[in-house]
Amino acid sequence: MSSSPQVGATSLGPWPGTDPVEAAKVSLGLFTAPHLPSLVDLPARGIGSDAIGRTAGMLVELPVDVQPYGWRFVDRPGNDHRRAVSALSTDINVLADVAGAEGLAPAALKLHITGPLTLAAAIHLHYGERALRDYGARRDIAQSLAAGLATHVAKVQAAVPGAALTLQIDEPEAARALAGTIPTVSGYRTLRSVSASELRQTWADFVAAARSAGFAHVAINLAAPLMLEQVSGPESDREERAVELTAWRKALELALESGIDAIALPLNNLDTGHWEQLAGAVESGVGVWAGTVPVRTGQLPPSYSALVERIMRPWQGLGLPVLMLDRLRITPETGLAAVSPQEARAILARTLEVAAALTDLRHA
Repeated sequence: MSSSPQVGATSLGPWPGTDPVEAAKVSLGLFTAPHLPSLVDLPARGIGSDAIGRTAGMLVELPVDVQPYGWRFVDRPGNDHRRAVSALSTDINVLADVAGAEGLAPAALKLHITGPLTLAAAIHLHYGERALRDYGARRDIAQSLAAGLATHVAKVQAAVPGAALTLQIDEPEAARALAGTIPTVSGYRTLRSVSASELRQTWADFVAAARSAGFAHVAINLAAPLMLEQVSGPESDREERAVELTAWRKALELALESGIDAIALPLNNLDTGHWEQLAGAVESGVGVWAGTVPVRTGQLPPSYSALVERIMRPWQGLGLPVLMLDRLRITPETGLAAVSPQEARAILARTLEVAAALTDLRHA
């Protein structure tokens, strides 16, 4: 393969099953340069290994526990908090062991966390309401998580010395938070929307903090927009989704303005306007982590040629040059926790095939 720029691939982090050794071997073994291995997580292990608990365990001076309605801030760390911290420490220790034993020390590694906005939407205050409701709580969560990144980076750097670290910030609730459609705990009302100016500042500050903590690259990962034709039910549901769709486009705009190196999002449901936003990002030097390979239980992924066409049709339609294809990084559409380990390997293999095919097109 030519040493000129290539199209890379990566996973989004979550892996099926409960075996961290196998997960680390797969990630480090498959995603050799120019691809990007991850510190994978295993949500099937239960409390503390879920996306919210795993990131909440990084918070500084904001301990949490689990209640019937979800994670909640508490006065002092308990068993749930300790389980989250322990699971993450185990994954880092296993990463170090596997990298050493297998001779797979990576030149680069990706870590992923739940972003501050989504964390605030998921964790509840002492009296039960979501922290997203309170501006002070939102600010404290973002600052606490930023402080926790420095400790997290130090542990990972000790496990894989010399690896350039990339941070993936997962913000699946960004659009709903901007739209004001996240329900209160009672479900009878919705929380007031977070302003675009606040989110822009929160993300910009958090990205800057990540760089200060030692991350060489930072990406924000957004969930897919929901198209109106996919909504069934009363007209009020369609109206709400229309508001969320507008907010999703705004979230994408704000993410691209926050100083990130790359935006991660699934390609399903993107319309011409979304692709135009991505084209502008590519032309300005921001990378796109293209969620290309579907994640479906019991289904083999589509052929790599069909998936390449899914990218190249809008790419060429917007007049983007093939030489810019190296600004893409191919990923599955979502995390892989819901499929079997065998299906997960097939999906990752297809991401690598798509990346290789796009590299060939770039070099043609």
